[in-house]
Amino acid sequence: MTSLRQFRLPDVGEGLTEGEILQWLVAVGDTVVVNQPLCEVETAKAAVELPSPFAGTVTELLYEVGTTVDVGSPIITIDTSGGKVDVAPVPDPAAGDEPEVEAGLIGGPAPGGRTSVLVGYGPRNTEAKRRPRVTGSAAAARATAPQVLPGADYGTGVAEKPALLPDQPQRAPLLATAPDMTVKPVRHGGLEVGRQTEANARDELAPTSRRAAPGRGAPRPLAKPPVRKYAKDLGVDLATLTGSGPGGVITREDVDAATAPSSSSPSSPLTSPGSRQEGAVVRGTAGEQRIPVKGVRKHTAAAMVASAFTAPHVTEFLTVDVTRTMKLRTRLAARPELAGVKVSPLLFVARAVLLAARRHPMVNSSWDEAAQEIVVHGQVNLGIAAATPRGLVVPNIKDAGSLPLAGLAGALADLTATARAGRTAPADMTGGTMTITNVGVFGVDTGTPILNPGESVILAFGAVREMPWVHRGKIAVRQVTQLALSFDHRIVDGELGSRFLADVGALLHDPGTALAF
Repeated sequence: MTSLRQFRLPDVGEGLTEGEILQWLVAVGDTVVVNQPLCEVETAKAAVELPSPFAGTVTELLYEVGTTVDVGSPIITIDTSGGKVDVAPVPDPAAGDEPEVEAGLIGGPAPGGRTSVLVGYGPRNTEAKRRPRVTGSAAAARATAPQVLPGADYGTGVAEKPALLPDQPQRAPLLATAPDMTVKPVRHGGLEVGRQTEANARDELAPTSRRAAPGRGAPRPLAKPPVRKYAKDLGVDLATLTGSGPGGVITREDVDAATAPSSSSPSSPLTSPGSRQEGAVVRGTAGEQRIPVKGVRKHTAAAMVASAFTAPHVTEFLTVDVTRTMKLRTRLAARPELAGVKVSPLLFVARAVLLAARRHPMVNSSWDEAAQEIVVHGQVNLGIAAATPRGLVVPNIKDAGSLPLAGLAGALADLTATARAGRTAPADMTGGTMTITNVGVFGVDTGTPILNPGESVILAFGAVREMPWVHRGKIAVRQVTQLALSFDHRIVDGELGSRFLADVGALLHDPGTALAF
């Protein structure tokens, strides 16, 4: 007996509402075991693989790659009965041999001799089908009824009035008219059937810049809304295309074929394959691109807007001579306990931040708006901003203050490598208490960083450069960097922020100062 189980998209983070299916790792007919990865999903925080909670045979993949799915929606169906599932084509209803509906499904037998008729009762066992296009005598019959057809296509995006059927009274929708427009009633058979402005009447007589739909009163071309928008962005008239999809539906490939350059004409910047990036839409002038905002980038944008307009930011700057720290870095990199790990300047900045936070614990706090309280955290979960192909992520090292220098170096190396590979676990990006952003790796001196939501301080670490510096009363070439500290002024006032930044600078200027902390 078949036993079908559906796996629903889980909330793999804290409060996530949706995820995009990047790729399926199984196919229909595959046998899976418990904890075998089923698919890779990109959430607002990371790309993760979802393991199977069931063992059995895959019978259905409910969504295609690239689809954004709400948390809690079924994404895959697995037969857990242990029997082999034969994937057969859907029988043709016209042949008259329809398969028997399984008990519990819509249209099948139910307990007590009844028939399951409730929508949503049991798993889905049918596919939505588009109604056939009205043609021939049926279209002629519909022409006798007074109706207004919608616009035929998305040619150039220029607004056009719907085409009227023959012998149909002219009507106009209720529009907000300008003061200089004259509204006239439209009458038919002695009755007022609508109102029309003189501006609308003139629009009907004015020539349009797009090609008219083939045939008066022709049906609207069949295409899904995303395809219609795609065609509109590229300036393609759907009425000129022949759909290759089921039932004559126009697909995205049909639109691409219409915009592809012919072999006899040179490629233009607008239509050449190299002028478009994957996931981007070129519209307007040549070279303009539009990239959908989703996944990590969408979450980052929302978080930064919420932070910028919620927490009152203050930023302070400090220029530091870090020549001694750079010399210490060279000596420590040769020690056996640090062999195999990267001893970077970021390691010493992180160590200085952790030591200064131990001296000023109030900076390791967050603002609880609901309770109207300041929460001082017991440990430092140090976040490191990392740039990835999917956008900016901020994974954090849990209880970083308890790690020795070698352990902190290893944690930093693992964190950055995992983030760049797009494999950061959602748990590693939650619960952060303060953040460091290393803009120096890009050759940038400083900036004004925005707080990670829920945190009270963030430190920007700039590039280390050789610069003329007053050292022991003389001008000398020293290695210098700039620090920028942004903090939430509701929690950290100017004095506390200044003392914390000064302590970080002192530790980087003279690492021996750490003995006094």
